[in-house]
Amino acid sequence: MTDLLTGPEPVVQERRLRTEVPGPRSRELASRRAAAVTGAVGSVLPVYVERAAGGVVVDVDGNSFIDLGSGIAVTNVGHAAPEVVAAVQAQAASFLHTCFMVGPYEGYVAVAEELGRLTPGDHEKRSALFNSGAEAVENAVKVARVATGRSAVVVFDHAYHGRTNLTMALTAKNMPYKNGFGPFAGEVYRVPMSYPYRDQPGLTGEQAAARAFSLIETQIGAHNVAAVLIEPIQGEGGFVVPAPGFLPALADWCRRSGAVFIADEVQTGFCRTGAWFASEHEGVVPDLITTAKGIAAGMPLAGLTGRAELMDAVHSGGLGGTYGGNPVSCAAALASIRVMQEQDLNAAARAIEATMLPRLRALQERTGVIGDIRGRGAMLAVEVVRPGTDEPDAALTAAVSRACHAEGVITLTAGTFGNVLRFLPPLVIGQDLLTEALDVLDAAFDAHVPVT
Repeated sequence: MTDLLTGPEPVVQERRLRTEVPGPRSRELASRRAAAVTGAVGSVLPVYVERAAGGVVVDVDGNSFIDLGSGIAVTNVGHAAPEVVAAVQAQAASFLHTCFMVGPYEGYVAVAEELGRLTPGDHEKRSALFNSGAEAVENAVKVARVATGRSAVVVFDHAYHGRTNLTMALTAKNMPYKNGFGPFAGEVYRVPMSYPYRDQPGLTGEQAAARAFSLIETQIGAHNVAAVLIEPIQGEGGFVVPAPGFLPALADWCRRSGAVFIADEVQTGFCRTGAWFASEHEGVVPDLITTAKGIAAGMPLAGLTGRAELMDAVHSGGLGGTYGGNPVSCAAALASIRVMQEQDLNAAARAIEATMLPRLRALQERTGVIGDIRGRGAMLAVEVVRPGTDEPDAALTAAVSRACHAEGVITLTAGTFGNVLRFLPPLVIGQDLLTEALDVLDAAFDAHVPVT
């Protein structure tokens, strides 16, 4: 076992259950929470975290969980990566905040340089930094509208882009993200996504794109479209990977029509799919790309990077924010990027895929309740359905996920229909931990699927 130091004692990289889940201290904290925290904020796990390192999370009762969630694709370099912790400590000892718009500093510039270097395309780029993925997306829309002089934004079925008023409008799913919160921002138009499992059999990516173009051109007007915004692999929507050819066709249409092609890579970025960005898998070069989550290993940071002529079309002072590009978060990002490069976490993500896919396919064959397996790299999912149908089974999905939690494995659900189990392990997770987590997943399915 590898011991990673995080806090007063090492976190051993193993699954270990010392109490029932949740244990007594977690139950006590849940009671305190109920009296102090709004019920509008939910949590996946019934336990309260005390420490974490590498691929393991330890709760306040001493239970150690194998993490297949990474804080929703955030801790790509692992929890409390020593290089990131050291960078955060050093920066915190120097200064915590000046506001880049008041007193700028090198870390912000260095992160922008890295984003320009790493994102797809060799064109001249500019970046701006923010706090969250939703902020980055919202500012991408602002840039596209200013640069084109147009207002319409095209998004897709099953999309998730955030919880602000504008990004709720961009997001497809009503519950829990939009219900009761309207009216929403206008000039947002939704068209069908390429969803191979649920599309008409044999529909190609190019055909699915043509279906979208027809709606855009007849119902919106191509000349009114400021931007087409898409997640190259949808996240909360269920890890939907569009059919080959869909993304390149969208990018080509944008070039022809004068619209801005925006790739929301908040969840897919920074080695998660086995490439720095998921757009690279089909050679797509976005005009604007949004990043967050895995960029800074858990510190709040997001980026918007794009063609220089687009980003510089906005007037001075038009982009910014008090905390955007906080110096401690920038230090964390620079250290995270170094870890990704030095440890070749793109290769690590591909190795995780090579381990997980055969196990998931065997699970599909044995249980008969997995309709689809999809994803790339360490961003994988199974869509759970009723046997012999493609009818979503959200209840079974939730039951399996809870069973994994009770046995010390963190899993997440997703999907428009609530029937997708998604897997986002830290890219540094050990092979033994990953294998053990898959064993627990197998047992959770076996406990809830009737034997035929």
